[in-house]
This record gives sequence, C-alpha cells and structure tokens, in this order.
Amino acid sequence: MALCMGYDLLKNIKQPADLQGLNYDQLNELAGEVREKLIETVSANGGHLASNLGTVELTIAMHRCFRSPKDKLVFDVGHQAYTHKLLTGRFDRFSTLRLEGGLSGFPYPPESEHDVFFTGHSSTSISAAYGVSIAEKINGQEDFTVAVIGDGAFTGGLAYEAMNNAGRTKNAKLIVILNDNNMSISPNVGAVSRYLSVIRNSRRYFRLKAGVERAINKLPVIGKGLSSFVFRVKTSVKDKLYNSNMFEDLGFRYMGPVDGHNIKSLCEVFEEAKRIGSPVLINVQTVKGKGYELAEKDPCIFHGVSKFDPETGEPLNKGATNFSDEFGRCLCELASKDRRVCAITAAMSLGTGLSEFCERFPERFFDVGIAEEHAVVFASGLSKGGMIPVFCVYSTFLQRCYDQLIHDAALQNQKMILAIDRAGFVGEDGETHQGIFDVAFMNTISGFTIYAPASYDELRHAVSHAVYKDKNVVAIRYPRGVEPQLPDDFAPTYDAFDTYGCPDADVVIVTYGMIFANACRAQKALEAQGKKVKVIKLNRIKPVEPGVIELLKTSRSIFFFEEGVRDGGVGEKLALLLMETGYRGAYHLTAVDHCFVRQATIPSLLQKHGLDAESMIKTVGSAFDG
Repeated sequence: MALCMGYDLLKNIKQPADLQGLNYDQLNELAGEVREKLIETVSANGGHLASNLGTVELTIAMHRCFRSPKDKLVFDVGHQAYTHKLLTGRFDRFSTLRLEGGLSGFPYPPESEHDVFFTGHSSTSISAAYGVSIAEKINGQEDFTVAVIGDGAFTGGLAYEAMNNAGRTKNAKLIVILNDNNMSISPNVGAVSRYLSVIRNSRRYFRLKAGVERAINKLPVIGKGLSSFVFRVKTSVKDKLYNSNMFEDLGFRYMGPVDGHNIKSLCEVFEEAKRIGSPVLINVQTVKGKGYELAEKDPCIFHGVSKFDPETGEPLNKGATNFSDEFGRCLCELASKDRRVCAITAAMSLGTGLSEFCERFPERFFDVGIAEEHAVVFASGLSKGGMIPVFCVYSTFLQRCYDQLIHDAALQNQKMILAIDRAGFVGEDGETHQGIFDVAFMNTISGFTIYAPASYDELRHAVSHAVYKDKNVVAIRYPRGVEPQLPDDFAPTYDAFDTYGCPDADVVIVTYGMIFANACRAQKALEAQGKKVKVIKLNRIKPVEPGVIELLKTSRSIFFFEEGVRDGGVGEKLALLLMETGYRGAYHLTAVDHCFVRQATIPSLLQKHGLDAESMIKTVGSAFDG
C-alpha cells in the first residue's frame, strides 16, 4: 500500500471545531488521510490497527455533530480512539503514539481535555457516560454525553447493568453508539427485519420522523404525552413483526442500523438523536480494518500488532515461540491424554495461545466473550462436574474477578487452573494493561497456590503439576514474550524454590519469574568483584515454602526484587514471615511502589523500577560498602 503522507487536510485540524468548515467531499478526503496516518504510525510503533481503521468516519461524524469537550465522548476499551486523538489537536505528536513519553495508546485525561476517562478495559463506557449525563442534568447543563461501545463489549454484563439503569431515566441527554462490526453480535434475523432496517436508515424516513415528532411535541398540553404514546405503539408493532427490540425494551430509543462509513448518513442520524431528548442507542455498522485490505481480510491478526511492513503486512521482527504459544502446546498435550482438561478464554483465544486447542478440542474449548467474572464461575461449575477447567486470561483482566475468585472458586474448594498471561510489565499499552497487581490480590485469598515459572520447561512442569497433583485453585503466571536467557550452569529442580550462586554467601537475592535472569547476571557480576552472593528463586510464590525461611533467617542481608506492586506482594509477605522468626538482619525490598506504570519498553520499565541487572548490582553492592 503506497502512502502519500501529505495530510493537507489533517494537519490543519487543530480542534474538532475545524471540521465545521469542511464539506462532505472534504470530510471523506480527510478520512483517507486519517487512514494513511494510522497505517504509517502503527506500522512503525505497533498498536491497535483494525479497530481504529473501522471507526474513522464514525469518529469524524461524531466530532462534526458534537461539541467536544463540552459534549463528553466516552470510548469503551479505548483501542478505537486513535482518530479521536488526531482530531483533537494531537496530530503533531501522533508519531510518538505508545512510545515512552509520547501519546498513550488509549484515552488519557492528562493528555487532553477531550479524553474524559482512562479506558483500557471493556464494557465500562455506558456506566461512565450515564453518570456524566446525570451529573449534567443535576447541574442544569444542556450538553450531550456520548458512549461509544463495540459489539464485543456487549458480551460483558456491565454493559447491560448500565443499560438497565440508564433506560429508566427520562430527559437525560445520553446517546450510546453501538459500533457493530459483526465480530461478536449475531446477524439480523429475517427479511422483515432487514427491510425495516433499510427503511429506518433512509434519509427521507429520518426527515419525516423528525418532522412528525417535532410537530407532535409542539401541540399544546397533549404534545409530549402523545409523542410518548406514538413511540409505545410503534414499539409494540415492531415487537410483533420482528425480534430485534431488546434495546427499546431497556428504555432506549433505537436507531439504525446505519452505514458507519457514510459520514453524511451518520451526521443525519446524530442530529436526529440529539433532538429526541432521552436515552438513544444508535446501531452503526462498520467494517473492522476498513481501507486496508490485509486488515479487512484478517481483522483478528491486525487488531493488535507489533511493528510491520505496511506493504506486505509482515511483522518486522518475527518473534520466536513465546510463553503464550508454549502454554498452548502444553495444554494441548495434556488435553490429548485427559478428557477432563477444558480451556476457557474471555475473547482472547489468539492472544492466550489457544488457537490450536480450539481446533483440536472444540467440545472442550469455551470462549465466553468479554465476561471474565462469568468465566471463573463457569469454571467452578465445570470443576463441580468433574472436569479440570483452565481459564487463560491476561493478568490485567483477571482484576475484574476478585469476588468470584473468593466466593465461587476458593471458598468452594474447586479445582481450577488460572493461566495468567502477560504477568508483570507488558510495555507500550501502559497503565491499564500492566500485569502488576495479580500477586497482591491473590495473596489475600485463602487456599490459592501460585507458580511463577521463568522458562518454558518450568512452565510445562507447573502446568502438569497443577493438573495432576495440586488441589483447589492454582494460578500459573508467566510474562509476555519469550523466555529469558538463564545461565548455562543453572540446573532447575522444579521444587518450590531453587538456589544459584555461592552456597555459603550471607548476602542473598530473592526473586521469582522472568527477572530471575537479571538476578543471575547481577550475581555473576558481583562475584567477579569478589562479593559473594547467592540467589534464591521462588518457583512457588504462594504459599511460601518454609524451607526458604529457614535458609534466609541466618543471612546478613536479603534483597528481594519483585516485578509487581510492593503493597501486598510476595516481598512484604516474606518480610513478615522473617520478622516472626526474630530475624535481625537487613531486608531490602525493590518493587513497584505506589504508582501506575506508564507505557515504555519492558527493558526501560525494568530499569526505571530497579529490576534490571545493573540496578540489582548497584542495590546489592551496597551491602558490601563500608
């Protein structure tokens, strides 16, 4: 795909109001420039491509019809907000997207007054927008609040909780835009439904409908009551004819489907929705990956991408096997031998390495959609029925399941396995996606066992042990990317912990997971300086093996390094256990301390938080000073 990269129109859009001076032909030309900019930037930086390509015209029409920031635009998930950034004064900085110190890959309020909420997780936009609209109503404001939500987000129950509440509210200026790209919602049913959709989407229909509603509302005394009566009659007739009225059952005026790539039609529908004066849902149909043939053909592959060649679509750095792939292979091997093994994912089969499992064992593969809470309770039911459920989930999304992990998993003494992908730093996706909280909240739950493998061999051993030997809830957490380079002289025992380095050293590094490799490099460097250090690697981080305490309580100095939050982490737990033994030596804990972690490369984040080898050398070396 050849990119012209002139951006004659786009570079002059400094604020959404600048769109008002463009005619529809120019707006369509602008859409083409936006797509070129998206492909140029994402191919260089990585990011979410297909979802953003599919919402270019939609976002242009929104900013043409609504007056951001007075009107509030709330994006669900946020991985379709790149066009929004380009139209709100960030064109000049867009090349820094997802880079350290650059623009966030998601809506980010500190970055712009046009970004209302941090958004990185799914199904939240309607709840948030509903709250904003009620606040506006209480304060006597006449501004609109718009929630943009994808069809996939409607697999999450939070969206329906919000709809159920918002639909009961009269006179709230709340508009929900459902971006339906046929990735999750079922097709429309029946010829009558398709026919009525065409009629409702016609320009003449909207003009006639708007004129009738305005005329009725102007009638003295009976106007508003009659308008409501007509709406109820229309809804009743549609209910008899076809079965697509769920949103109106929840109290929303339903409009659509609308062509999400026709800016003029979108603007007409938005203007009509603004006149209604009560909650409205607009069904906008888009094509994920629109305008880039490779992304249109395979929107799943191009949903989230690393750097790639825009001409061929091929990644610039073809990665080797990663932890997700290795886990998927391991699970397939076990499932081929044991019919009890089932796999569950929350709309992330590709990202969690389950593509092969899905193909080979379809009757034991369950994609529950973006419904992590349901996944845990569903796993509990499978376990009760004698199966061995494995819930494969990103660390950041497991955060949504805290209550279910307590009430429906641990409390029920159910055997299930949590395969926690992207544990630790994930890099460029930033605050909303860093996997640094799971250990802390799982540490509070009784009956959990947690493994933290640092290599593929350890991962395979942990999965096998969890399936055949452990009871109750077992969590196996592993990082994004490939396994680190471990020392040639390290021989894993696959026990609860391993040791490496000088056996008689009284200065000890304790750690777990991927950064064990950094600890080994630090140990070697310190040994070369004549400083004797040993490393204790925790393979099972909960419960802490009593032998670790026995080994540590005679140490002069202990340095714990943890790729996670300090409060509630393994380092704090270990410190408490040592204190209870009367330990009098020095204890130093390095972890993520009271902050949310912004985007940067993983090596940079490790360095910033003192978890790279060089930082460890400096920190541990202090025990030998003076």
